[in-house]
Parts: sequence; structure tokens; C-alpha cells
Amino acid sequence: MSQLTNRIDKQNIINIAKQQFESEQRKSIPTELVRLPSQGKLYATSSPLRSGVLEMRYMTAYDEDILTNMSYAREGVILDRLLESIIVTPDVNIDEIAQCDRDALIIQSRIMSYGPEYPVIITDPTSKTQLERTVDLRKLKHKPFDLESDENGEFTYIVNDSVTLKFKFLSNAQIKSISPEHTISDILTMMIQQVNDTRKSADITQYIKYSFLAVDSRKFRGFVEENTPAVDLLVEFEGEKGSTFSSVFQIGSDLLWV
Repeated sequence: MSQLTNRIDKQNIINIAKQQFESEQRKSIPTELVRLPSQGKLYATSSPLRSGVLEMRYMTAYDEDILTNMSYAREGVILDRLLESIIVTPDVNIDEIAQCDRDALIIQSRIMSYGPEYPVIITDPTSKTQLERTVDLRKLKHKPFDLESDENGEFTYIVNDSVTLKFKFLSNAQIKSISPEHTISDILTMMIQQVNDTRKSADITQYIKYSFLAVDSRKFRGFVEENTPAVDLLVEFEGEKGSTFSSVFQIGSDLLWV
């Protein structure tokens, strides 16, 4: 065996030992179980996400390095790399996670790492004055989600008496891939998995192009939007003069910075 091969083999052994050591060290970090807004229904039964619960560990100073990594920032993958680091449940594909579940995981990572109090600026609807308030992120609820999926994480939608669709909610990776150049039909092609008894992509494309009437397409998109699971950001605030009002608050890029 050559000296070069020996050096490569030794380096591989060192790398494996280092990975095993780091893995054992991470096991000592406290974890919590996080309930997903989707209840796991958006995923196939073969996915670990199907349980509707993920185990996630507390962030450390090492994980904060991810938040300041300029290369990740340029690529727009900071939060993806963070979730990859702190999700403990094995075999989770970050790209497969739906936007609603990703939001819940990021909010929980803030609670676990920096506390639940999140300062926001909200407008009093009566006086139109901007108010500084604090949201307790622990009190956020999930929007009701009553749809039932099959073993593939797909849902049934009846267009009319002759057409039934099977569709999937888009994953976070798919949503990120949507550019201004994407058309409505492009997005429908990503979502619709089956038309009646056919799952052939050519048949689905043909249906969307030539048979899916605009009025039906709009109803379908409205159905999906109305039934998309999510973290409910509608919160009750105290008004300027002691009254209360409910308003949706915005989560900013400062969520993981205190």
C-alpha cells in the first residue's frame, strides 16, 4: 500500500472518530419535542416527519456560528443549516419539510435558545398609533387542520363529477424554487400528483393546460390556501388606552437575534 493511500486511510479514521466524538457530545445537550402544525399529514408514512413530532436540541454557541456564516447568508441557507444542526430526530430531510412546519421549528428554536419574549411593533387600530409590545411565543397556537391524507401524504380534491385530483402541499424547498417567472400552471404541476387514475406527468400537464378551467383552478388554489396548516400569528394586544385588540404580528429577521 502506498504512503498516499496510508495517509488517506488514516485521515478517514480520524474523521470518523471526530464525527463519533461530536455525535456523543451533542447527545448531552438537552432536547425538546416539537409538535408540527401539519400533524405530519403532509408527509408519506415512510418519512420520520409523518409522526407530527420532531425532537430538537437547544442551540449552543457553536450553532450561533451558523447564524453569522456569511457564505450561508449569501446562499440564503442559514436557517436550513441551523435546522440540520439542531434537529435530533434521525433521517429528516430538511428540503422535505413544509413551510408551516419549518416556521414552527424556527420559532421553537428561538424559545429554546433565547427565551419566549419577542418584541414587536404593532398599530393600534383605534388611535393608529404604533405601539411597542412583547409577544410570548409559547402562547402561539396552530391553525386547525382537519384534512386527511393517504400513505403518500397526498390529499383528495374533487373538481367536479368527472375529475378528482390528488395533490401535495409544497415543501419549503419547492416554495424557495418558485421564481417570478413561474406561472400558475408551473405551480399546479408541482402540486398535482394524480388526475383521476393517472399519475403520468404528461397526462397531468395536458389536463392542466387544456382541461383545468380557470374557474376550477381558482377554486382549487383557494381551497389549498384556506386549508394550509400554519402557526397562528393572531395575538391579542393591549391598546394605547387599556383596551385590547387582536392583530397579526410580523416575524422579522431578528427572531434569532437578541
